[in-house]
Amino acid sequence: MKIASFFSGAGGLDLGFTNAGFELAFAIDNWERCWETFEKNHNHPICKKSITEIKPEEIPKVIGFVGGPPCQSWSLAGAMRGINDSRGKLFYNYVELIKAKQPLFFLAENVPGLLSDKHLPEFIKIIKAFDEIGYNVSYELLNAKDYGVPQDRQRVIIVGYHKKLGKKFEFPKPTKSYVFLRDAIGDLPPAKSAKEKNKTNRKTEIPNHEYMKGGFSTIYMSRNRVRSWDEHSFTIQAGGRHAPIHPQAPKMKFIEQNKREFVKGKEHLYRRLSVRECARIQTFPDDFIFYYNDVADGYKMIGNAVPVKLAEAIANKIMEDINTKKSNPVFVKSSFSEKEAKTPLPVHLDILSASQ
Repeated sequence: MKIASFFSGAGGLDLGFTNAGFELAFAIDNWERCWETFEKNHNHPICKKSITEIKPEEIPKVIGFVGGPPCQSWSLAGAMRGINDSRGKLFYNYVELIKAKQPLFFLAENVPGLLSDKHLPEFIKIIKAFDEIGYNVSYELLNAKDYGVPQDRQRVIIVGYHKKLGKKFEFPKPTKSYVFLRDAIGDLPPAKSAKEKNKTNRKTEIPNHEYMKGGFSTIYMSRNRVRSWDEHSFTIQAGGRHAPIHPQAPKMKFIEQNKREFVKGKEHLYRRLSVRECARIQTFPDDFIFYYNDVADGYKMIGNAVPVKLAEAIANKIMEDINTKKSNPVFVKSSFSEKEAKTPLPVHLDILSASQ
């Protein structure tokens, strides 16, 4: 069963889906610094265009589309420009390609800010757009830690099944088989610091086991950045400057509101997680190698990715639904009525965190 990948990056979604038995037939991303990593790890060429430039006829016939449109426009930690940002509009380019090719299913992933009060009207429009081009749409705010990922990471997942399938996607139940930092990175030896100007060491004993150097901003020091060995990691973000601190360090000391300090006498223990540690926390295997000259690009590829285990859990459910459809069809009506469009979405917005 072939799929097409959009906004592919390093390919966390792609790896999760191929692990579940799907075959990658097409991938596209216009960020040149992810191309080598994607092509060498997935053994597949990547289309080096923007989604705004691709024509439907350039995409081969596939059973599914998967992708995570850029999230910066919708992030609670950013400017929250949403659809007013050119990156926010890429969601609709994704819709148009799905409309043109009519795959059997699609998946879209984005940050919790998509469900914020400010962006909720646009989110409803996006869901309606998918419905109007022929899809029964399901969406949910998931936390990756519930699917075997050692990280608190909330993301909105949207899955659409073509109405001819006569089925609506139901999200897999949380595994509740939690994995913590000790399980994920406890066996790794000490990491190497990056070279001058945070350039890569090239070769390390364990590939990519190097961490960004440099000071910590007042924003970074405004709250605790340390999770202990027996906890889940903070969200791995797409920037090395904001990478969490390794759990070898004690939790930061509270001084006053929006101000914390490293524990005196223990300063040497406070280092950012390495690129490989972040990759493990995102559930990339150790044989998935990230290629870069600037260590920051390694963090960016990893932080922008969908955790592999989360992608795999969703992909397994989609594969099961497609394989069982013929023997046990379930027919549903259009998934998004005008009445539903005026009904508040069943999401508890108070759990959203600005750190996402």
